[in-house]
Amino acid sequence: MESRREKVLGIEGGGTKTDWVLMEVDGASQKPVDRGALPPANLRIIDDAALERIFRSMPAGPTRVGAFLAGCITAADHDRLRAIAQSVWPHARIEVGSDRDSGFATAFGDTDGILVIAGTGSAVTGRKAGRVERAGGWGQLLGDQGSGYSLGMQALRSVLTHYDLTGHVSHLAEDILRTLALNRLRDLIRWVADADKMSVARLAPVAFAASRRGHPEMLAAVLGGARTLAEFTAAVARRLDMERPSVRALGGLFSFEREYLDLFKGALAELLPDAKADLCEKSGAYGAAWLASQDERPILPPAAIPDADEADLAELASAPTEQPNPRSAQIDQLTTADMVEMFVSEEECVSGALRSCRDALCSAVDLITGALKGGGHLFYVGAGTSGRLGVLDASEIPPTFGAPPELIQGIIAGGVDALHRSIEKTEDHPEEGTLAMVERGVRGGDVVCGITASGRTPFVLGALGKARQIGAKTILLTANPSRRRIQPPWDVEIDLPTGPELITGSTRLKAGTATKACLNILSTCAMIRLGKVRGNLMVDVGISNTKLRDRAVRLVSQVRGLSYLEAQRELERKGWDVRSCL
Repeated sequence: MESRREKVLGIEGGGTKTDWVLMEVDGASQKPVDRGALPPANLRIIDDAALERIFRSMPAGPTRVGAFLAGCITAADHDRLRAIAQSVWPHARIEVGSDRDSGFATAFGDTDGILVIAGTGSAVTGRKAGRVERAGGWGQLLGDQGSGYSLGMQALRSVLTHYDLTGHVSHLAEDILRTLALNRLRDLIRWVADADKMSVARLAPVAFAASRRGHPEMLAAVLGGARTLAEFTAAVARRLDMERPSVRALGGLFSFEREYLDLFKGALAELLPDAKADLCEKSGAYGAAWLASQDERPILPPAAIPDADEADLAELASAPTEQPNPRSAQIDQLTTADMVEMFVSEEECVSGALRSCRDALCSAVDLITGALKGGGHLFYVGAGTSGRLGVLDASEIPPTFGAPPELIQGIIAGGVDALHRSIEKTEDHPEEGTLAMVERGVRGGDVVCGITASGRTPFVLGALGKARQIGAKTILLTANPSRRRIQPPWDVEIDLPTGPELITGSTRLKAGTATKACLNILSTCAMIRLGKVRGNLMVDVGISNTKLRDRAVRLVSQVRGLSYLEAQRELERKGWDVRSCL
């Protein structure tokens, strides 16, 4: 009998992200063919429309789908999740459940054992001969002890208690403010009021760093969390009469904070000396795929999917910004004066790169201006340095030109956290860029400018592809004229020939400088075309501080021929609206 080839999509949604893996099965042959990561999907938090958008960013046409999300607990939850999945994949067989189920399947398949999850939340699940026992996993209000959320909350309470008792901002508080890019402790109070579970859990690394420095409360919190998870594990083992259980530890706290895993193992060894505990490093998406097809064959793959194929890596390695610069081969041996001189002279390449792209820059300015005049918007999309430069340029338009903040927007892979710390892995997922276009409301009359030094960042290309599908105009800005071209091309392509960097691969240098200058040209010329500048004066400047009030007074004084005091009075009468005073 001929075997049937199937494509099985496994999905696990949790508090940090939603993982998916697409498995291809043909008889005894089984292999993973694609995978990705998308925003968090806790069924108790996310609404149906948002969950459907996430699902539609995944591969189409699987024959089976296993969707297992945090918060999928009751029969009503199962029905809701199944209905959403079935609407996206109407011809697929759908299996649904909790991320506990998919995690357990990844760790054990159809064998028995105890799974301990410690990520944004926490939970312990054990199974023996079909009987299941659980501990923890009651959510952030009642449980989640030993989780990232719990450690983050303990860190927040610690810094506020310390301030209440001493009136001083502690080193731990400084670390939290830096991590969140906040300036003062009172800003933290406002942040907490709006923070969700996932945001608080992102403070767990700060708690671990403080514990390593010997911070007494954070050290106690980390030790206590590991101990509690070990006690839950021992309790589940007792209820299942498992004297020598196989225990698997799964989740970000165990994977990224290995001392936490060691502490857990140590505490468990005291409570269950014969237990064997190991780390499970595979995503629960693999277990979701296994559960979706367990009636025929297990699909747990022996190996993970490579992050990129050899052709993509070869193309990236050949990019000019990845080549060694012969002029800086001995830069570490130079004096400070010679090193600075080398950097200054190297920046001369930037003006030449911009000059060579004048025609493309003109086309881009005209494209953006036309869209903005027609009621559209400009979206910058990038990852890492490129994303930060886009967000920076967009953020300066409202105060400089009095434009609404939605007119020009910046989108960065990884979101706001990526503005002040590296979250570079997020750039590898094109479906994240696709989803960003949908959720940020890109429309047919808009322009999306993708910024990527290499010209191949998956997040950016995914965003541009979706923007084109929506009907928006597209601009690609790179520092790689030798990149592989796509057909059809984007509406405008700007390739800045800045060449190799002084520090090989550090595109924050010449490529970053040229990119910033290019964005200055695009946005400023468009604003001039929209009438936001008279002569060379910012007639729509927002008056938000003393410096800008002084600038406005001098501007009105210069144009109207008034004294400084007369210009100030005129602005006060007109509510500090510069344009109405000219």
